[in-house]
Amino acid sequence: MSETSLNSHCTDNGELVIEPRFTGRTYVAVLRVLVRGESAFVDKVDLAKDGAREHFVRQVAGQLPGVDPGEVETQLLRLCDARSATLQTADELAAEGGQEPTVADALVQITFAEAKLCHDEDFNAYASIEVDDHAETWPVRSKGFRLWLRRRLREEQNKSAHSEAVSTAIEEIESKAYFDAPEADVFVRLGEHEDGIWLDLADENWRTVCVNASGWHLVEKTPPIRFIRSRGMLPLPAPERGGNVDDLRKFLNVSDDSDFVLLVGWLLACLRPRGPYPILCLYGEQGSAKSTACKMLRALVDPNSALLRGEPRDPRDLIITATNSWVLGYDNLSYVRPWLSDAFCRLSTGGGFATRELYTDREEVIFDAQRPLIMNGITDLANRSDLLDRTLAVTLSPIPETQRRDERTLWNSFHAARPKILGALLDAVAIGLADGGKTQLTRMPRMADFALWVAACEPGLGWPAGTFADAHAENRASANDTAIEASVVGEVLRTFMASRASWEGTATELLGELEKIADERTRHRKAWPGSARKLSGDLRRIAPNLRAKGVRVEFKKSGKRLISLGRNGSPMDGMEAPEPTHRPEAQLLF
Repeated sequence: MSETSLNSHCTDNGELVIEPRFTGRTYVAVLRVLVRGESAFVDKVDLAKDGAREHFVRQVAGQLPGVDPGEVETQLLRLCDARSATLQTADELAAEGGQEPTVADALVQITFAEAKLCHDEDFNAYASIEVDDHAETWPVRSKGFRLWLRRRLREEQNKSAHSEAVSTAIEEIESKAYFDAPEADVFVRLGEHEDGIWLDLADENWRTVCVNASGWHLVEKTPPIRFIRSRGMLPLPAPERGGNVDDLRKFLNVSDDSDFVLLVGWLLACLRPRGPYPILCLYGEQGSAKSTACKMLRALVDPNSALLRGEPRDPRDLIITATNSWVLGYDNLSYVRPWLSDAFCRLSTGGGFATRELYTDREEVIFDAQRPLIMNGITDLANRSDLLDRTLAVTLSPIPETQRRDERTLWNSFHAARPKILGALLDAVAIGLADGGKTQLTRMPRMADFALWVAACEPGLGWPAGTFADAHAENRASANDTAIEASVVGEVLRTFMASRASWEGTATELLGELEKIADERTRHRKAWPGSARKLSGDLRRIAPNLRAKGVRVEFKKSGKRLISLGRNGSPMDGMEAPEPTHRPEAQLLF
């Protein structure tokens, strides 16, 4: 009988299970006893000693009166016989000049016997391991899985594994996961299964929360989907019922109803496992509690030991962060570089990332997923139109010194309120799932799926219909102004079209017209288009924003490339700001 066949032995009726883990070349085993799937007793016993076995049987029978001591004794004797046969076979191999399995072989055998392997669509290998009364899923190449292998080898054979043996075993395990194990989805913090959303609390008991159209409930047992946990993940509190999302407002430095609606809308997007996801940007001068607000918002959905980080150095840093976190948070940015702006757009609405894997010449690391993102800065960070289209921009006011609170008191109050705030958000998510796509919007903005999702959740928050749509429209109008102001040709083009209804010509001709009305300082700016090609590119980038503000830009091909400009009524122009819904006045407590 092989070592791997000893991992569990069950009676015919399936009620009693004894799992042994042997120590070295002895009969000493760590025995885990389960009854109907529930862990009942764990102890060490020397199977070769009758007295020790009898003592163990009495202990089990004392704790589990419904279990027949004779069955326990019978199983222990079987395990003793199997252990004897295993050790005898090893001795015979040694006597015949054969060799016992290598350390790498032992590690592979342990994994195949005790772990369930799978791979994702990108052929990353994972192992799910039963630990106490829950299952843990680890990437096969992770440090956590390597440490588990070393510990199990020490428990099983009282040996240490050198690095080469572990690396050899990892490659063998990966091969098994790639070719023989099923493909499965693996999630970080939030996942979906059938008609429900699953939220990993990431606590020591490995609890999750299941949200569906009928509500939400805490799940103590292993969920039907696989979650992985990165080193920096922190636990969420168990949500509580009876809360109100307005309880969050006293912790955030916002005095405008629309801004608070946008912040809650972003949180609801973070609790949806499918994007697109808006990018939340908080602006304000020093002392406006930008960083504190970002930390609190992220702590409600994806707490981490580093809630906010500095700007990533390159795409590889961004991929690593996105792979190991659900929400990405960046603090005190001064400028978003063009490559990073494009990367944030791909994270928001979807798009693959690929970079060369370290220590290889041809292998790539690929990340293809969407993630919620939050960042803050003093000046406008999102000034490229494609990033602005995905951004919720909120400006915070400075807090007077007389209204500040010390951080310890503030965070203690926040942590006390967090369970009910999370529960209130989950109540709204359940309402959104029950909606089933019935909600319709009179205006379909960019990121329409996000807007529809928040609108479907509104009844669960007690908001009147259209509350989020009005706040979002107001924010989009402001974003269009920002995009045009940030473009060196945007305002010049609006001035050019102010005195005419239409214009048509080549990019070269348009550049000449704009240079006539632009002042010298504007023409000498580095971003001013020095060629017709650059002007065409700049106009394509801000065309949606110009259209929203009443200037139509079209590109035509009729023998030669032409740019057609026109003035049209804008849905944004002349629109009255929505009446604010009733909210308690913000309390500036920072």
